[in-house]
Amino acid sequence: MEFITNYFAENRKVSLYIAGTSVALLGIGLGYKYMRRQKQLTQVGVVSQLLLHPLKSGKAVPVDAAECLRMGLKCGELQDRYWLVITEDGHMVTGRQEPRLVLVSMTCKGGQICLSGPDMEELRIPLHQPSNPIYSCSSDTEGRDCGDEASRWLTRYFGGKKTYRLVHFEPHLRARRPAENEPAFPKDEEVAYPDAAPIMLMSEASVNDVSSRLGREISVRQFRPSIVVSDCEAFKEDIWDHVQIGQVEMKRVIGCGRCLFTTVDPETGVISRKEPLDTLKTYRPRESSKSTAPVLGQYYTIKKTGILHVGDPVYKISY
Repeated sequence: MEFITNYFAENRKVSLYIAGTSVALLGIGLGYKYMRRQKQLTQVGVVSQLLLHPLKSGKAVPVDAAECLRMGLKCGELQDRYWLVITEDGHMVTGRQEPRLVLVSMTCKGGQICLSGPDMEELRIPLHQPSNPIYSCSSDTEGRDCGDEASRWLTRYFGGKKTYRLVHFEPHLRARRPAENEPAFPKDEEVAYPDAAPIMLMSEASVNDVSSRLGREISVRQFRPSIVVSDCEAFKEDIWDHVQIGQVEMKRVIGCGRCLFTTVDPETGVISRKEPLDTLKTYRPRESSKSTAPVLGQYYTIKKTGILHVGDPVYKISY
């Protein structure tokens, strides 16, 4: 009798253990299924253009596909805003100071960087020059000097009144931290030479809206986005807080406040100092009461890297 009692007692323990384990596994399974069910994708547009700007303020390079990395787009050896023009004392030079910089094209062929511009012979220099000095650039980042040939080319292009140099960002150099100027960014976020974020996304419809108010067509390249989206209404990107394109996931941080650089014509290199900025100020919101800059386009950080293609559907992620 004692044997029978002990047998059932032991088996009861086993049965309870099995039952408890089953419940726990069922809970995990249901929880996983619930979590999976929470991520919903809603198509909001299609990628119509991918634009690299390897040289900060330089001419856009349209590509059909690009890697989307934590620090921005990359295609081959070209990475977005990884090259920068500086003065000899290390001050950053952009299209705000030198509008004709928007006409300078940078490509990469056979391990060489190629610079070209109006009325200039093409210059080819080695992509990597590890023995060249490193410059501090505008106190918040660094770049390796690209050599005297590049310096002479740029100095001549801008009229020869002052000396300019070209620098290249390398992974071990000091990067810019957007959070130092805009608290909305994660403190660990880093970029090479962009003003703020690794990605700026905007829609064709938003640019078309600006054009209609101006009474003339204006190019999306005047606003220098990384990703251009079609098949959506104007300014819908303002509310796409989480976006997925292919396997890439991005999080919206803040709108791109527009400055005088938007008044530089990307086809002529002429700065008007008026439009489209004046028109934008009449109807586009500002990010804060401290800023007078109207928003057009949105800044994103990268949560999951991957490959982007022109033609990819753009999904808004909701939970």
